Amino acid sequence: MNDASQHGPRETTPDQAPSTPAAEKQGANRGATTPEATADPAVNEEHATERVRAKVEQAASNPERDETPRGIAQENSQLAVTEQHRAEVEAARAAQIELANEVNDAARVRELIRRYKEENRLAETDEPSEERLTWRQEGEYDLVVRGRNVSCGDTFAPREVGVRDGKIAAVEPLGTGLRGARVVELAEDETLIPGLVDTHVHVNEPGRTEWEGFATATRAAAAGGVTTIVDMPLNSVPATVNVAALEYKRLFARQNAFVDIGFWGGAVPGNKADLRPLHDDGVFGFKCFLLHSGVDEFPHLEADEMEEALAELKTFNSLLIVHAEDSRTIDRAPQPNGAVYENFLKSRPRGAENIAIAEVIERTRWTGARSHILHLSSSDAIPMIRSAKNDGLDITVETCPHYLTLLSEEIPDGATAFKCCPPVREVSNREKLWEGLIDGTIDYIVSDHSPSTLDLKDLGNGDFGVAWGGVSSLQLGLSLIWTEARRRGVGLERVLQWMSTRPAERVGLRNKGRLALGYDADMAVFAQDESYVVDAQRLNHKNPITPYQGKVLSGKVRKTFVGGREVDYETPTGRLLSRGQA
Repeated sequence: MNDASQHGPRETTPDQAPSTPAAEKQGANRGATTPEATADPAVNEEHATERVRAKVEQAASNPERDETPRGIAQENSQLAVTEQHRAEVEAARAAQIELANEVNDAARVRELIRRYKEENRLAETDEPSEERLTWRQEGEYDLVVRGRNVSCGDTFAPREVGVRDGKIAAVEPLGTGLRGARVVELAEDETLIPGLVDTHVHVNEPGRTEWEGFATATRAAAAGGVTTIVDMPLNSVPATVNVAALEYKRLFARQNAFVDIGFWGGAVPGNKADLRPLHDDGVFGFKCFLLHSGVDEFPHLEADEMEEALAELKTFNSLLIVHAEDSRTIDRAPQPNGAVYENFLKSRPRGAENIAIAEVIERTRWTGARSHILHLSSSDAIPMIRSAKNDGLDITVETCPHYLTLLSEEIPDGATAFKCCPPVREVSNREKLWEGLIDGTIDYIVSDHSPSTLDLKDLGNGDFGVAWGGVSSLQLGLSLIWTEARRRGVGLERVLQWMSTRPAERVGLRNKGRLALGYDADMAVFAQDESYVVDAQRLNHKNPITPYQGKVLSGKVRKTFVGGREVDYETPTGRLLSRGQA
């Protein structure tokens, strides 16, 4: 699935130009809605879902579309690129940009901030405390964890880990006898691992908190051993495309963080002047799309605009992360509507990713900037990514658990819980992704957690063209990858590199991703041989849906520590992170 983008029908407000077939199709694949511009957050949230719900109801009342080859061919013929078609696309994009500018207007957002602080009785100086509470006596640590299997980089060894003031202050051989105000003795089947770092999470707050929110998302993260997330700039309203929007989002996050949270900024048409201020205010980099994002308040960049953003970010050494699918290729692909998964898969061909990734590579080459490819699904792109790295380009790539564990051949028709963009592909594609991961071409694994309400997944009809596209798996990632990795003879130490060390390194979280002296005491107790059956009703994310329902997984997180404090799922103790301070 993908980042940021998740999918379902794109809607327009009454004062917008009508959607073109191409824009409507891309929006349908992403599953998005367009909020009205309003100063009332409650109205924003209501508008964020009402039009998609209407689309679902409309689909239920319509006769089945023609799924025959002739019917698909007739649809494709409507996508021929003509001057009229090109003009319609440009007009629709101009209307989207105008709407986005209104929704994300900094002055409007500052008024929302004022109202929020007034309603919640917050003073201008109110900030969350960074102080780590301690109950230790002299000579003691706040926490000592002892076990026979403690992560030590590329291996596991019997160790005692001592924590002071939220940091790892000692790592000694088991039997040293470190004294702590609290001592945790690991069971024989338990392993102490560094907390995972998930740099691709859609929290959706403020604006779409029916879909998810900071409290539920970070509880889910902690339950899965994830101790740090970096929140995407879209699907929240307003989008994080200026400093005011970042401040507004932090207001919602700071009292609801059960793990540490960082933030991405957004690169959209017209916000070049906002990029450096967002960087200075602590975002970890900037996200853009190369096709409709699925939500109108976050317009995509054309390739030349992406190059301009890369050149700007190079001046202050920031990172551009890219949803890489080519809009023109998708315009000419079959329509995704209906319950047949194979038809949806054909609507997002590998070629769409391959062309867009080639654009990212070449624009990175021309500008000398830093770039990152999100949620790689097409294994066809691995050779050119490998070549780009061999050429010395500063480019990295991630993939996600759903691309490494699910198979298109096994997805039932109408099972819209599996819908994401780019899509889950064939078994041969999955095997090549694993090869690219193991040989180091693919750098790391993140969730691309992108939830929605149950009705937006169109569960009653199972129409892939209508349903929102996004997989909810934040709590399950470690178990999913460990289940698949051990079957392939891949050790837990490699999994931790992919899901903790490498993502932390890429985004500049210098004190996370390892159990080592001076690092944040973010840890999880993992029982790698314990198995369980996935039950969506028992997961911590807000809406109980997952494509992994009923799946038997290996490896369970039993305890999670953030800054040396065990997560109790009642008292939020996570921090808000800023680039350069984390």
